[in-house]
Amino acid sequence: MSELRIALVAEGLTDFIVIEAALKAILPEPFILTLLQPEATRPDLGGGWGGVLKWCREFQSRGAATLESDPTLARFDLFIIHLDADVAGKSYADLAVTARADWGHLPCQRECPPPDNTVEALRAVLCSWLGNVQPTHTTVLCMPAQSTEAWLAAGVYPENVTLLADVECTATMESRLGSLPKRTRIKKSGREYRTHARTLEGNWASVRQICSQADVFHCSVLDAVQRT
Repeated sequence: MSELRIALVAEGLTDFIVIEAALKAILPEPFILTLLQPEATRPDLGGGWGGVLKWCREFQSRGAATLESDPTLARFDLFIIHLDADVAGKSYADLAVTARADWGHLPCQRECPPPDNTVEALRAVLCSWLGNVQPTHTTVLCMPAQSTEAWLAAGVYPENVTLLADVECTATMESRLGSLPKRTRIKKSGREYRTHARTLEGNWASVRQICSQADVFHCSVLDAVQRT
């Protein structure tokens, strides 16, 4: 059987690293993960959640009914679209973008805990960017609460109670990781995240216990692969 070909639309490179480590823990067989967004050859799309929005707008403009029916994406077996749950607290005005009438409303943040209500509201927004295309069994929406830094923290320091306080409801996990004592701190860079990727992969079971949205992602990926 050939390697599973996975396409990833993400906010940034560090998110790619975290999601790749998670996939290595989830999937028993090798896979090929291709980062569609951000893409070095498409600087016009930019990064962050604005880049994800622009990528979705481009997909919508091509008129495909589903991701897998888009001719430009035909070589992929599985699609993952990532958006951190903290985007629910953002506004289109933050991007200097005028929202279209068919886009979901932002901000759409709900009371946390639990994080689920916010994630579900943001899921609807993301689907509206795609033209209200509902994800099929080949598409997984990855929405860490409140960011992939929560998964990184839970994977590298699963027993640090102070660091992980309100782990899925805090918007400050990036600064918390960067403010740890010098020998343990993790600054947001591709190099540093790659240094800890293997630890995250090895501790994925702990991440699933600590972060509910990691468990949702785990189960969604397995279900999608089994149905592919």
